[in-house]
Amino acid sequence: MEPPRPLAPEADAAEAIADSPAFGSPSAAGSAAGSADHPLADAPSVGTTGTTGTTDTATAARSGGLSPTTQRTVMIGMVALVLLGAFEALAVATAMPTVAQALDGLTLYAVAFAGSIAASVVGMVAAGRWCDRFGPSPSLWAGVGLFLAGLVVAGLAPTMEVFVAGRVVQGLGTGMYIVALYVLVARVFPEDRRPSVFAAFAAAWVVPSIVGPAVAGLVVEHVGWRWVFLAVPFLAVPAVLMMRPGLRAVVQDRRATDATDTADRGNAALWWAVAAAVGIGLLHFAGQQEGVLLYAALVVALGLVAVSVPHLLPRGTVRAARGLPSVIAIRGLVAAAFTGTEVLLPLLLSHERGLSPAQAGGVLTFGAIGWSAGAWLRGKAHWGWPHSRFVLVGSFLIAGGIAGTALLAWPSVPPILGMLSWTVAGLGMGMVHPTLSVLTLALSPEDQQGANSSALQVSDALSAAIALAVTGSMLWALPDAFGLLAYVICFGVTVVIALLAAFVAPRTRVQA
Repeated sequence: MEPPRPLAPEADAAEAIADSPAFGSPSAAGSAAGSADHPLADAPSVGTTGTTGTTDTATAARSGGLSPTTQRTVMIGMVALVLLGAFEALAVATAMPTVAQALDGLTLYAVAFAGSIAASVVGMVAAGRWCDRFGPSPSLWAGVGLFLAGLVVAGLAPTMEVFVAGRVVQGLGTGMYIVALYVLVARVFPEDRRPSVFAAFAAAWVVPSIVGPAVAGLVVEHVGWRWVFLAVPFLAVPAVLMMRPGLRAVVQDRRATDATDTADRGNAALWWAVAAAVGIGLLHFAGQQEGVLLYAALVVALGLVAVSVPHLLPRGTVRAARGLPSVIAIRGLVAAAFTGTEVLLPLLLSHERGLSPAQAGGVLTFGAIGWSAGAWLRGKAHWGWPHSRFVLVGSFLIAGGIAGTALLAWPSVPPILGMLSWTVAGLGMGMVHPTLSVLTLALSPEDQQGANSSALQVSDALSAAIALAVTGSMLWALPDAFGLLAYVICFGVTVVIALLAAFVAPRTRVQA
């Protein structure tokens, strides 16, 4: 969901936690937002005046002039909701083996993960257009409602089929409320506060990443697996209620002349989102197969995703055109690089270096700590850097951290080097993620903030899912023939992807 999400506990289950939304068909949003008349993208990120004055005034008017105290209350509610979503996403991986055994559903184990991810993409696309037409409130309430309903269905499920249905509903709701949170940030908080808000979103994943699996394990062992799902609704309600002042204050200016066109494009986007969701499901199915079936499913899945993506992202994203398209492209690149490496690490450390699962997972925890530190640094930075420089520096840190982590393929390299290197990669992600979120809102007209926020999340989700599937397939095919060299090859690919993000970073700098 936005917010960064260390994948460690879910690597073996092949789940990419999607911080997610969608874009719809290419429209003027891509070209207009990416044109040269968006000075906000090049403004210093924190504490600036002048270029952001008009935007801040408009934001204050839309939010009903919320006081700093009320804004703080709204932010606490938003962060609490993100934290609960993060805990649930990470706890599910811990509970799933017990769930599958209790419900006699091992054959649907992977589907329980893939279904949630695929449904979240559909939810993101729907929420993007819904937010632009009616404001964030309806999408947020509907998304949270579906999320909680899915948790209840999964927690009370008598069979594995019902449990999977609950996971699908839960994923649909997650995709919707994440997009609504992005739009709410744009409508409630002025430009100079948004880096801090998105940094707080990122930090909300850290505690669940560190203690979530352990807490979930204790709940499963002493209370029962069903309470991993049933306890969250009781905690989510107060978080949503804290956001009510912001939701009440937001005023949406609907434009009747654009309603029909927006609805038509939104309907088309939903069908493409469904196609992409099917592709994601097939990617995860392929990861569970061997031989010819693996490659056949992989080709079909990648084909579906490739056909769908141009209709879900702004025009020019594939070639990383200047402005918004480059922002969306970088989000996908860094997600693929980080997620691909995150899947490789525990396998390398446990299968080739002989570390226990706890030790291998401990290395990944350093990435979460680095991510939190990078997000905190990004939220507090008063250096006067343009956003593009944060993206550039962060991308180089990701590439360098992954390269250092790849050295673990040599048995003589001590694990501590991998821990430090993975911390550096996490530091880079913590700098890049909030910056891309801020840039997306800065480059979006008010009536396209939902669609563009959705595109950012869809890029993240699809890239992470593809990285999981492709990395898993490569590890099935290469190790027997190449041994440790297979890991070096895979790590090398992720380093190149991160360097591509650094290469594209200057294109997010839009001159006034």
